Amino acid sequence: MVDSSDIVFETSADVTCPHCGETVSIRLDPGGGTGQEYVEDCEVCCRPWRVRVRYRLDGSALVQIEPTD
Repeated sequence: MVDSSDIVFETSADVTCPHCGETVSIRLDPGGGTGQEYVEDCEVCCRPWRVRVRYRLDGSALVQIEPTD
């Protein structure tokens, strides 16, 4: 059995903006829980996206981005 204190959670992810197509790095906060959803603006075009983060048991993050409009 794996001790949860041994898991290293991902704290960043590279994503592609659904509006401008630029790849940007976003920070992730594992302290927000294993399932998160929030809105963040693209640092290139400033348009908003919905970010969904799901942490897997091994600490890796599944990150999905979609436009809010």
